[in-house]
Amino acid sequence: MEFHIDKTDNLARACTIKTAHSTIQTPVFMPVGTVGSVKSLDAYDMQNILGANIILGNTYHLYLRPGDETINNFGGLHGFTKYNGSFLTDSGGFQAFSLSDISKADENGVKFKSHIDGSLHYFTPQKVLDIEYNLNSDIMMILDDLVELPSTKERINLSVSRTIKWAEQSIAYHIRKQNEGIGLNQNIFAIIQGGTDIEFRKKCALELTKMPFDGFAIGGLSVGEENTLMYDTVEFTTPLMPENKPRYLMGVGTPEDLVENVERGVDMFDCVMPTRNARNGTLFTSFGKINIKGASFIKDEKPIDEECGCYTCKRYSRAYLNHLYRAKELTFFRLASLHNLHYYLTLARQMRSAILAGEFTKFKSEFYAKRS
Repeated sequence: MEFHIDKTDNLARACTIKTAHSTIQTPVFMPVGTVGSVKSLDAYDMQNILGANIILGNTYHLYLRPGDETINNFGGLHGFTKYNGSFLTDSGGFQAFSLSDISKADENGVKFKSHIDGSLHYFTPQKVLDIEYNLNSDIMMILDDLVELPSTKERINLSVSRTIKWAEQSIAYHIRKQNEGIGLNQNIFAIIQGGTDIEFRKKCALELTKMPFDGFAIGGLSVGEENTLMYDTVEFTTPLMPENKPRYLMGVGTPEDLVENVERGVDMFDCVMPTRNARNGTLFTSFGKINIKGASFIKDEKPIDEECGCYTCKRYSRAYLNHLYRAKELTFFRLASLHNLHYYLTLARQMRSAILAGEFTKFKSEFYAKRS
């Protein structure tokens, strides 16, 4: 991986990341393709219509179905999906958290039952990387121990201790595998845990950043805490992260969250919000959100957002989208998802332009003024 800081504006950063498959300019929003597909869209949509240079896949889900060895036989995720940009793969730690009724973490990893057929499985730090080697993702997230917030100090301390221990095992294993010629074009990111407790965040960050990871993520936020606590935690944590490596805030979030956290020094984001909300009829615009299923849109000739240049807005009216939603037409999912992802990707590009121009504060002020 090549990483370069192109410009800073206070804490906000415009950077360039080069992997084996693409050049990624930050701030960047990564669409979520959990099972190797961004819901309702294909590789052509992602590359040629949206211009997305990196998407996220999930180790847990791809391991269970169709299986990492099957994907490896097709040439990894790139050969299997025909998406030629970069893939970042999550470790499965969030799934262990979100499916806690069928999973249990111990000192060595996470035991879980498949949500598909109930079969038993065990993820260790090494097992997760072996799966990701088969997937051939450009950025591999390591196994971490995520906790719900609020949580006790004892549980957060355990989470941090496990996360550090698993990181040590992960980086040692990755170095060994690379010496064997495996994963040479793959990069490995560690995940800083610690809830909203700044001392635990500091402890985790200081230990992880001693290790030669290619990048670092802030995990364990947007899991039940108030937004202000999330922002304060990010503001405390980013200065503890290496300046010369990518900074990734996992699973976040709203357009406002992206703007606030770019201001605090974050480079990379992912979230299911744009596609999930699209399928439910909620569309993001420069002036806020609208719910397209409302009766007020039945005869509305305007596009979703008159300031938007996406595939959907250039072609279709609010009335047509309202009709598709009400008729339960599958085409709605694609058109709405294209719009929402275009909005998020464009927001990231606008923030980059503002940082390069030294005008991020002005951009943020105008962003909120439009939504008031």
